[in-house]
Amino acid sequence: MWIRSVLTVAALLIGVSGCVQLPSDALEPVSARNSDLTHGNVELNLQVDRTTQAQVLEIFGAPNITTIDGWQQEVWVYQRHATVTQRSSAANYWTIVLLGGDRKASGFEESQRTMTLIIKFDAKQVVSDFRSRSSEF
Repeated sequence: MWIRSVLTVAALLIGVSGCVQLPSDALEPVSARNSDLTHGNVELNLQVDRTTQAQVLEIFGAPNITTIDGWQQEVWVYQRHATVTQRSSAANYWTIVLLGGDRKASGFEESQRTMTLIIKFDAKQVVSDFRSRSSEF
């Protein structure tokens, strides 16, 4: 009976002795894009011959550059630059009655993202054409 109790306690200790410590931001995406200027938003919100300048301002805010092209169309240019920094660390410790172990890991990553959106408007202030480009390095 005494041996069964010791084995039960040992089994419980083995089962609960492994601990894994996750990074504090593990529940949130580390490289989440928080800007409204994304390819997804561009494709969802801009429609040729339908979207007005007022709607574009409401969705994306004021443009970085405004100009008139050779065909007398108003052109708005949006440029967004972001530095994405990702830090992570993990540590765990396992104990099995007489044996022990320790392992730690950490990392750091940084990248640059650029998004450019060019929108042309006709004389009625409605989108006549748009192009977007993004890069990441």
